[in-house]
Amino acid sequence: MAITDWPEGERPREKALARGAASLSDAELLAIFLRTGVPGTSAVDLARELLGRFGGLRGLLKASREEFCTGRGLGDAKYVQLQACVEMARRYLAEELKARPALSSPEGARDYLVARLRDLDREVFGALFLDAQHQVLAFEELALGTLDSAAVYPREVLKAALRHNAAAVIFAHNHPSGVSEPSAADRALTERLKAVLGQVDIRVLDHFVIGEGRPASFAERGWL
Repeated sequence: MAITDWPEGERPREKALARGAASLSDAELLAIFLRTGVPGTSAVDLARELLGRFGGLRGLLKASREEFCTGRGLGDAKYVQLQACVEMARRYLAEELKARPALSSPEGARDYLVARLRDLDREVFGALFLDAQHQVLAFEELALGTLDSAAVYPREVLKAALRHNAAAVIFAHNHPSGVSEPSAADRALTERLKAVLGQVDIRVLDHFVIGEGRPASFAERGWL
């Protein structure tokens, strides 16, 4: 049955207008994005099929272009549209974060860093640079690694902090393995960075290790 034949209150678009987008299931949200199904399959049924194939919304959003375009009813145009939606969400989080001091909303900083780093397929080390009032000045990726490592040079981190005229930093890096437990090397690196930045009165406020689940926070563990 086509969606246009459904009761009006059950159609995803009308349901979103009446009750808000949060009332929709993952399949209904995806159906609105898809707009149309394929012959013999409604947009909602196609959405359910795709979610099953990719293991949910997250799997679909992180799929490579090649993987994505193998799905029924998908192609380069839909892939670009979906990536644009993801990037708009990241930029929204960034603007929200810059609108208030990072430490007044630690969950906001955490959410932004998770959105930037969690689903990358290689390790990336980055930093939020903050001013004296802990307003966010910028986020910068400082080191790109292989599947399980990133080479971080304290001198380059210091140069970036001075370039942004930062008074404080929050570091973050992802573990592509999904394990968010900090390693001994993570702790040693953080101590080196803290010492180098401390020489010019730049404070290290936290270091998040991002994997599956809740990121590990050095500050929460009393390591800073």
